[in-house]
Amino acid sequence: MIDRADIQIRDPYLITDHGDIYLFGTTDTNPWNAPGVGFNAYKAVKDTNLEQWEGPFTVFSPPEGFWGTHDFWAPEVHRYQNHYFLFATFIGSGYNRGTQILESEHILGPYFPITNEAVTPKAWMCLDGTLYVDEEENPWIVYCHEWVQVHDGKIVAQRLTHDLIAPVGEPIVLFGAHEAQWSVPRERRDGSGIIDARITDGPFFHRQRDGKLIMLWSSIGTQGYAMGCAISDSGYILGPWRQNPLALIATDGGHGMVFAHEEKLFVTYHSPNKTPFERPQWVEVAESPNGLVLKEDGNAH
Repeated sequence: MIDRADIQIRDPYLITDHGDIYLFGTTDTNPWNAPGVGFNAYKAVKDTNLEQWEGPFTVFSPPEGFWGTHDFWAPEVHRYQNHYFLFATFIGSGYNRGTQILESEHILGPYFPITNEAVTPKAWMCLDGTLYVDEEENPWIVYCHEWVQVHDGKIVAQRLTHDLIAPVGEPIVLFGAHEAQWSVPRERRDGSGIIDARITDGPFFHRQRDGKLIMLWSSIGTQGYAMGCAISDSGYILGPWRQNPLALIATDGGHGMVFAHEEKLFVTYHSPNKTPFERPQWVEVAESPNGLVLKEDGNAH
């Protein structure tokens, strides 16, 4: 067993399957510069309030010839058509960063690529793809078109074939990072010295009881890495989307998702945002007309 406080992980993602809770995320000890090793996962020890975990379990190791060599980031696991699909970010020599989809018959893998390339546009620098299935059972991938290429990072949606093999139609921009008041600009990567670039990271969807579709996403705020809420009042993936002017997690934490536990609603995220000190955190939240808000008595764990 391992204590939650001892798990180094970025971009934590929790999923409940057959009554058990699993934790996935960016688990390489050096996810920035070293060659990618793979992804590990953990299984919650029952009756420990998510404080103790079994593992790590290796769920993905790159097969020989796999195109991705670095930046093994942000795996998400989705149960779809009775299989488990893992969406994760990779980059490799001659390839832009993008989201690859992998598949397994078992939640703890092993996961194998369903194609030999990322499903995001080849000419784009992309990351953090997530799966969304709409009201007509059409699958979409929603991902970030990176600020390193477009300066003002975008959140983009694109339909997928029902087998998740290929995109359908053109990418559709849902919004840019500049639309959120809590996101602050930084210097562009193009050497111009212009300070108008903004990051988009980690989109994740939550359907509220009032029918609104909520998207968590992350950027840089006034107190470091941060996470906020976008709201589709129509309830549809294409919006229009508006931004809660205040960050949900404002201080040195982000890239999160929503999960229910013991009839309560939580968001998980990593904090601090500095390697190798990242740890999984979660805090209780409530639904509101402006998306998710922290519970008044909620404390981060």
